[in-house]
Amino acid sequence: MNRTEMLLRALDRREPWDIVVIGGGASGVGVAVDAASRGYDVLLLEQHDFGKGTSSRSTKLVHGGVRYLEQGNISLVMEALKERGLLRQNAPHLVHDLAFVVPSYTWWESPFYGFGLKVYNMLSGRYRFGPTTRLSREETLERLPTIKTEGLKGGVVYYDGQFDDSRLLINLVTTAAEQGATLVNYVGVTGLQRDADGFINGVVAVDQESGQQFDVPARAVINATGAFCDHVRQMADPDASRLIAPSQGIHLVFDRSFLPGDSAIMVPHTSDGRVMFAIPWHDHTLVGTTDVPVAEAPLEPRATEAEIDFILETAGRYLERPPTRADILSVFAGIRPLVRAGNGGNTAALSREHTIHIDNSGLLTLTGGKWTTYRNMAEDCVNQAATLAQLEDRPCVTRTLAIHGACTLTEALGHLTIYGSDAAAIRELKYTDPTLAEPLNAALPYTGAEVIWAVRHEMARTVEDVLARRTRALFLNARAALQMAPHVAALMADELKYDQGWQRAEVDRFLQIAAGYVVSEGR
Repeated sequence: MNRTEMLLRALDRREPWDIVVIGGGASGVGVAVDAASRGYDVLLLEQHDFGKGTSSRSTKLVHGGVRYLEQGNISLVMEALKERGLLRQNAPHLVHDLAFVVPSYTWWESPFYGFGLKVYNMLSGRYRFGPTTRLSREETLERLPTIKTEGLKGGVVYYDGQFDDSRLLINLVTTAAEQGATLVNYVGVTGLQRDADGFINGVVAVDQESGQQFDVPARAVINATGAFCDHVRQMADPDASRLIAPSQGIHLVFDRSFLPGDSAIMVPHTSDGRVMFAIPWHDHTLVGTTDVPVAEAPLEPRATEAEIDFILETAGRYLERPPTRADILSVFAGIRPLVRAGNGGNTAALSREHTIHIDNSGLLTLTGGKWTTYRNMAEDCVNQAATLAQLEDRPCVTRTLAIHGACTLTEALGHLTIYGSDAAAIRELKYTDPTLAEPLNAALPYTGAEVIWAVRHEMARTVEDVLARRTRALFLNARAALQMAPHVAALMADELKYDQGWQRAEVDRFLQIAAGYVVSEGR
């Protein structure tokens, strides 16, 4: 993928696009994949980078949602479990099974949770991942050697899916492009156009890099901006009532020693009414999440001290060595675009089902939902957009559409496994230029070859793009990412033909962003 070519396509076209999508997260890119694979002409515009918002900040799970089963939302659980299976089928390089253990410290917990989790597994039907079984105390300790032993009775093991969210998103961007879609990051939509009858028939866009403004005609405009969707709706109608009750969730990342096995921990009840997970992820331990209502959705949300303390305290109840602030390698926060109900005060109780809203102007908004169900959300949205725009009916093909990179790996590739079929090309870059083969920092496996690959083939434009979303350095170890930034900026500047002034500005900008991922040892 080449951003310059994509932007020229957007600038040069005079005929209306069948569908213009605003927003380059899971929902928007999913719509682009679905619509383009049906043969529609699709343009997607993202104001920042693909996945800058919620879609890179998840708990890294492809799951049905155990908590939604407890809430009685059987239809959402069944839909998500089916989509979980399709994701593993279509992106096997990024989605894999993961064993989750629910430890029990009272006599009734194992039979109680065991029954519920067997129902959860049963609802998967032919998309099941693995059997749900009760564990003895010894079996629980074998799977979770760092679990708190005092009072431990046993546990229950069940299986769900795990993935890398922003890597999947970038592969979906590539998939959409391969299907004929045009997708451009760093292009913001600043206005909506209307026909003589007042219906939306295009957008006004600005290339953030050049400042150039241009008009984009469209038969249908889809607002897939997640937590920011009300801002776009208010472009069409300043009096539009808010759809979204935003909720913040944070995650803490520790080293692998806190969870050295291959199993995750699921805590079924926390004091804020959520479940909490401790998960092995990219050779680190990820723990989260919280659910805190927020008034507005910032582009770069920050974890609060109360949220950090909550996760440390909850994790400390279950780990033999309680983690401290000094152990935190990175903290990241994300905003859930939950669909408003009542006053939206208890966001933990709000539905995770998606909503499609069509304003009187014809603007179609897709919001809510969860990563696992992105494909089904997109199918529903494109069906409605095609009807709204009077496009030719064409069937959805994404149930069996392989996502870019999908392959069955036959050799050990280490951390390059997440690149799937692209891994060989990245290794070739290392062989061609051995200076690109060395890790950028001893604490993480990422190399210069991945920086070059991200710039040439994945539309990375900033140091943040590379260190936060093409690699996951910032999310795994913020201090290591800070040390990598100057080297990454130099590699990118050479590739993009930028000067040292750009390098300095990029490093400074990254330092400001990365500061929000570093936790100080003292309060």
